[in-house]
Amino acid sequence: MQKQLNLKFSICNFQFAIIPLFLCVMVCAAHADEGMWLFTNPPEKILKERYDFTPTPQWLLHVRQSSVRFNAGGSGSFVSADGLVMTNHHVGADALQKFSSQQHDYLKEGFYAKTRDEELKCADQELNVLVSIEDVTDKINAAVPPGSDMAAAEKARRAAMNTIEKESMDKTGLRSDVITLYQGGEYHLYRYKKYTDVRLVFAPEQDIAFFGGDPDNFEYPRFDLDICFFRVYEDGKPAKIKNYLKWSPAWPKDGELVFVSGHPGRTDRLDTLAHIEFIRDRAMPDLLNRLRRREVLLLTYSQRSAENTRRAKDDLFTVQNSRKARLGMLAGLQDPVVMESRRADEQALRQVVMNDPKLKQACGDAWKIVEDSLKVWDSIYTDLDVLERSPIFQSQLFNIARTLVRLADETAKPNADRLREYRESNLDSLKLQLFADTPIYKDLETLVLADYLSYYLEKAGGDSELAKQMLAGMSPQERAVGLVQGTQLEDVEFRKKLADGGQRAIESSSDPMIQFARLIDGPAREVRKKYEQQVEEPQRQAYAKIANARFALYGTNVYPDATFTLRLSFGMIKGYTEAGESIPPWTTMGGIYERAEEHNNRPPFALPQRWLERKERLNLDAPFNFVFTADIIGGNSGSPVINRDAELVGTIFDGNLPSLVWDFVFSDEQGRAIAVHANSIIEALQKIYDAPALADELLQGRLSPLRAPRSGRGEGQGEGK
Repeated sequence: MQKQLNLKFSICNFQFAIIPLFLCVMVCAAHADEGMWLFTNPPEKILKERYDFTPTPQWLLHVRQSSVRFNAGGSGSFVSADGLVMTNHHVGADALQKFSSQQHDYLKEGFYAKTRDEELKCADQELNVLVSIEDVTDKINAAVPPGSDMAAAEKARRAAMNTIEKESMDKTGLRSDVITLYQGGEYHLYRYKKYTDVRLVFAPEQDIAFFGGDPDNFEYPRFDLDICFFRVYEDGKPAKIKNYLKWSPAWPKDGELVFVSGHPGRTDRLDTLAHIEFIRDRAMPDLLNRLRRREVLLLTYSQRSAENTRRAKDDLFTVQNSRKARLGMLAGLQDPVVMESRRADEQALRQVVMNDPKLKQACGDAWKIVEDSLKVWDSIYTDLDVLERSPIFQSQLFNIARTLVRLADETAKPNADRLREYRESNLDSLKLQLFADTPIYKDLETLVLADYLSYYLEKAGGDSELAKQMLAGMSPQERAVGLVQGTQLEDVEFRKKLADGGQRAIESSSDPMIQFARLIDGPAREVRKKYEQQVEEPQRQAYAKIANARFALYGTNVYPDATFTLRLSFGMIKGYTEAGESIPPWTTMGGIYERAEEHNNRPPFALPQRWLERKERLNLDAPFNFVFTADIIGGNSGSPVINRDAELVGTIFDGNLPSLVWDFVFSDEQGRAIAVHANSIIEALQKIYDAPALADELLQGRLSPLRAPRSGRGEGQGEGK
């Protein structure tokens, strides 16, 4: 630490008056288990000094290639040599919903394939495993001519990214994505092995996977078996996997170091204070209002019939989960202590920059550039959000129509000029989703589309010319009925025919949903263009300057914001104190029965019948869920929790309420990651679900190849209690 501080003195010539504040910021961060670290830049010094552990290159490679990304959202890990993947039930819920019908509600009932032949092939799942990383920062920056205006810079940067990805894919055959790190400070090329033959193996009932429902969501203590198993296939056979995580032979101890290898979605910790305030005052309240609106709509629909409840269940869970998470985030941003911490951090950095002539010239205007971009964003916020950026609030049929319209337009252009999602290297993944034969319920589609039209009319006003064109002289409900009942887009072959026909087929199509998507596409593209050129590109350039200032001050001891790419986090198993009460790190299998009895076994605290019938089989003292201090956010769901030997001890499924502000600032005073304990998974498979073959597959070859002999460590099942 002292060596780094001396470096700051020599680079910045900063004045004595700001040393105490800056020292406070640095020292406070140093004692927290903070960071979503790149596998190419792990926190070796911190781990060595704090935990006497150094991850070897072999350890990092094994963990990286054992980690899996669900491309639609979520994380997982290989847990057997035969392609078995473990993740969360709520990550697998989309597949469970799509496999379900009036005859079999797999979300409610659960699912278990006792043989490989019974495993169900998913229509649209893509799993990614990170194979290699290459720094392409110089290539991207060199593609932008010096002195370019923002429009030209955005176009040149996008072209360079599209081109690098295509060249990489053509050369390696791997999915290739250029990832923006440090919000523009660096660019890395990530190459992934893709698996698209993905089959469902096991899921418990939602009542046990999400025990406690919305009331217990983001709370602790918890009692959730939030797990789901898939298997990846190649050439029609289970894939042979070299790197997978072995089950730990012992329970981890209180205070033990553990790691999380997963794909956190997005954080805003490196944002300027003005940017954070914009999120707090503009973006977050608007999103919360839409989430509440959608929640009421889905609840009302669900209450009309049992079948409606089944159809809307996964969407309703997603909306309720998002609503509660955002409320927690907003509460954190409304905390003066949190905001003052951000303010002090930024003031310290800005003062250092302004006191150093070289840094001032290179970076001094960055914060003003961000502030100016936010004014533009505010002026286009509604149109950008409603017309372009919120597919969750639109219908499946509309999203299919928009994708077909843009696919025709974009693939007619050179790859370098295309929108990012239609770049050549992403087309296979896009078409997997587009042509998946998944259920579409026209009554729910009508309801969702009518609400979307009504919301836009509410925001744009009755005099909006675009709103009038969208409604075509009808009410939102009437217009939605006509669009949904008139379209043929639920037919996959019809979609393929339109896609194969290109622009001519789209332009001549009489399908009303295609025509509707074409109507909106022009205005949506215009507002997107303005955002990319007048908000995103200025921010990218400004944040690159701020990142370079941080690099000069901190060296490599800075981790980038999350980007839904693979990261390594660490922490210790540790309870916490809340309202004067000591919260232990563990819950037990027996505790779930006590929790159910407190609520008379009524939803959402009702245990599945088989759990009631087979209670006596279980070791009720065995751990169920546990908490620890590792740095995680949304996207980490399903991430493996491993020990020093890279052995699996659990899987992430949540964070507690104090952790929700981690999107913006990290503190482990009370914030905790929550995981399903590996032992509870085996207990349930063997004693509740009669799934010995699956349990045996998990336990096969139990010792990790990275485990080193240790003295004084027991291997008994009771360790760590």
